[in-house]
Amino acid sequence: MAKYEDENVLVIPRKLFDEIGSFQGINFNTAKYLPSFLDPSNNFFLSREDAEEDPRYKQIIPYALFRYQDTFLRYIRGKKSGEQRLASKSSVGIGGHINQDDADQSSLERDTYMTGVEREINEELKLNCNYSQKPVGLINDDSNDVGQVHIGVVHLFDLKGNDIKPGESNIQDLQLLNKEQLTAERNTLETWSQICLDNLDTLLK
Repeated sequence: MAKYEDENVLVIPRKLFDEIGSFQGINFNTAKYLPSFLDPSNNFFLSREDAEEDPRYKQIIPYALFRYQDTFLRYIRGKKSGEQRLASKSSVGIGGHINQDDADQSSLERDTYMTGVEREINEELKLNCNYSQKPVGLINDDSNDVGQVHIGVVHLFDLKGNDIKPGESNIQDLQLLNKEQLTAERNTLETWSQICLDNLDTLLK
C-alpha cells in the first residue's frame, strides 16, 4: 500500500532554488523567490512518494502564522499528523502540500498555490473571524531529512477576532500565546516554528 495514497504534490527543482540564491534558515525577500517558484513553467507535480525521498526537488509548503493582537496561534501536532516526522511537536504554523486537486479546482482568477493555501487552512482550522494575509518570508532548512525536500513560504494572517478552533483531530491543545510564552516553550517547537519565533520581529514588520 502506498504511504501517501498516490498523492501528487507541487515541487520546484532544487537547481532553480540554487540559481536564484539558496539560503539556510529564513529569507525575507519574498519578491526575489515567489514569482519564479510560482511560475507554472518552473513548477510541476510529482508523486509525493518520490518527492519525500528525492532532494533534487523542493516541495512548496505554505506555512501560515496567525496573529491576534499580541498573541499567536500555537498547537501540538497529534500522532495522526500527515507528516509523521513532526508528530507530537508544537507548532505556530499551519501548512501542507499543494496537491493536484488544488490545480484542478483553481481558475484563472485563483492560482493553484493560493487555492492550496486556503484549502489547508480550512481543513485544519475553523476561523470564524475576518482576516488579512500576506507572504512575509521563506524558510529553508537543509539540516534534516524533512527540510531537505521542502521549502516553506511563511504567510502572516492578521485576525480581526479570536474565534478560532481546530478543524481536525490532529490539531491539539490550540492556544493563543504571546511572544514571551512561546519563547518559554521554544524547545518543544518544530524547527520551522523555532526559526519563525527567532525572527518574529522582522516577520511582523
